[in-house]
Amino acid sequence: MSGRIAAFLDRDGTIIRDANYVRDPNDVVLLRGAASAIKRLNDADVAVVMITNQSGIARKFLTRADYNKVHARLEELLAKEGAHLLATFMCPHYPSIDGECDCRKPGLGMYRSAIAEYGIDPTRSLFTGDRYRDVSPGVALGGRAILLDVDSTPKEDRDRANRESIETATSLTDAVEQFLSALPA
Repeated sequence: MSGRIAAFLDRDGTIIRDANYVRDPNDVVLLRGAASAIKRLNDADVAVVMITNQSGIARKFLTRADYNKVHARLEELLAKEGAHLLATFMCPHYPSIDGECDCRKPGLGMYRSAIAEYGIDPTRSLFTGDRYRDVSPGVALGGRAILLDVDSTPKEDRDRANRESIETATSLTDAVEQFLSALPA
């Protein structure tokens, strides 16, 4: 498969502080270096696609309108730093409420939609986030999976990544550097 290179990024704990079901735009805080890492990807002509589970919608902790306001604030903060997302895919489902779906990470539904819609080659793309469910789609699709080993990363996710020889990075900045340094010139 050939197509454009992308970076599939998680939102909470990867781009913004994980504040459990963010519904107030004033609670959106970019993680240190996240905007500059995204800008680096933008400057390298890597499509940046945010993939996020938002089960708080199904669980009624927030509404779609709340989510949209939070997303608009995220886009605004990134733009102030000269960075942007090509697209965002969001799963609002929660299995015990909505039943199983193929879009909820680690499912591949949102990734496959992005790949089809934007002509992305997953085998040349980055899959990163602070949870194993953020990187396992990269393994399944033959891409480059890098787990962020940060405060919000559960120990069992670190252990699993170690057992499966999945790369780790200490921040989004580090993951982006690892990814970009391996791309052909």
